[in-house]
Amino acid sequence: MALRQGDRGVEVAQIRARLAGLGLLHKLDSVGLTEPEVGSATENTDALFDADLEIAVRAFQQSRGLIADGIVGPATANALADTVHQLGSRDMSFVVTRPMAGDDVVTFQQRLHELGFYTGNIDGTFGPVTHDAATEYQRSTGLTPDGVVGPATLASLSNLSTLVSGGNLSSIVQRERARNSGPQLLGKRIVLDPGPSGSDSPLTVETPMGTVTDAQILWNLAENLAALMTRAGVEVLWSRPDSILPSDDERAEIANSMQADLLISLRLDRHHNPEANGVAAFYFGNSLGVVSMMGEALAGYIQREIVARTGAHDNRTHGRSWPLLRRTRMPSVQLDLGYVHNQSDMANLLDREVREQVVDSILVGIKRLYLLGDGDMTTGTFSVDDIMSFEDRHAGRQ
Repeated sequence: MALRQGDRGVEVAQIRARLAGLGLLHKLDSVGLTEPEVGSATENTDALFDADLEIAVRAFQQSRGLIADGIVGPATANALADTVHQLGSRDMSFVVTRPMAGDDVVTFQQRLHELGFYTGNIDGTFGPVTHDAATEYQRSTGLTPDGVVGPATLASLSNLSTLVSGGNLSSIVQRERARNSGPQLLGKRIVLDPGPSGSDSPLTVETPMGTVTDAQILWNLAENLAALMTRAGVEVLWSRPDSILPSDDERAEIANSMQADLLISLRLDRHHNPEANGVAAFYFGNSLGVVSMMGEALAGYIQREIVARTGAHDNRTHGRSWPLLRRTRMPSVQLDLGYVHNQSDMANLLDREVREQVVDSILVGIKRLYLLGDGDMTTGTFSVDDIMSFEDRHAGRQ
């Protein structure tokens, strides 16, 4: 259940205490308890979710790459839970049924990343990739290679990390994978993820031909994009069948199991103000300095192409730590292609010519990513025909 301004209870008191501990809130409850009285505040069953707490929640959400709406829903609650543990406060290991997560895992991954043992996403989840990196580190430093991160491993890591630091190794690895795979689209495996997410209720749009849902609009766009990608030689994979709406966590697991090169998620945004409009692109990134370099580049390429070709309002690109972006092992982007309550945005997406422009923009953006700056063209001028000619030449199909 989501908590918001006006709510009361022990859960609110716990949120107040956690945000106070992070330095984002100075009053713990509605009657003026301050930080030295944390214990009594967390036992207060009548703590109030007031305006000060909402401001603190928004600040926390902004810092963690979440939607800053001031409401403590599942994503914000999970992010708050992550802050409970700091490196050294507990032993860490890979638990298959329920992987450990938290800021301590983030710090551990960052340390191994600097030392060259960990090249995956710094996502704060102690999964199999983190376990393998921990085991390899222990083996290389003469420790028992059991993957359990206890006092001996942390002490060794602390001694080494004061002597060694490095750049963004995972970004270098991602770039080299793209370079080694070549500039052609032929043979690339790309997951298409038509929204909405499983937790969203369907939204309807009235059209001259009847009522359609946001999921139907996005599925149609994804099918058109899949057809164009297939023409270019891409192996198109799907995060879900037409009739099923898995959660974003489940979609990430599905994409990882397919060992894809990229994931493209198509979504529609919503806002209580019907004037809200435009397109935006999101990639994995957060306030801890963790960014998917290739995801950020892909989001930028696609966003600029869509704006240039359709004239849509540019809501720019943003780093977010949403599960779909955080838990996928390949570069992933979420494209918010308009606001479902904005008549102009919906009229554009229901126009066949605009949909074609959007689909073309996505394919061109993907192509730019793999060109890595070689033989690129000005934004808005690289045509699908240019891409098909490039693919034909590369495959010797002239």
